[in-house]
Amino acid sequence: MSTLTRRRYPKRQDCWHVYYGDVHVGTIAIRAGIPHDEDPWGWSCGFYPGSHPREHTNGSAPTFDEAHRDFEAAWRVFLSKRTEADFQEWRDQRDWTERKYAMWERGERFSSQQPSAR
Repeated sequence: MSTLTRRRYPKRQDCWHVYYGDVHVGTIAIRAGIPHDEDPWGWSCGFYPGSHPREHTNGSAPTFDEAHRDFEAAWRVFLSKRTEADFQEWRDQRDWTERKYAMWERGERFSSQQPSAR
């Protein structure tokens, strides 16, 4: 069984992506654009495809440690409803997206993106 790990997101200060094995399952980060008297830390838990968007949860907390704790509680509930097929659906989409962008980098397009040969 996999465990949760977090990786600092290099494009944003004070932001961590949370992974379960190789699947990105959530984020914990400083929230942007909120009033100063609101909780600065936010978290989101869930992934798509592989689950219904309404199953995703999120929240806020005054500290990173509290956001992390709240995320882990939400994750336990979310994980209890997942199957290996759910995780595989996310992986399949990730892999397809990588292939699509690699194809575009080579200047290739899908047949549906080609002008009609009329």
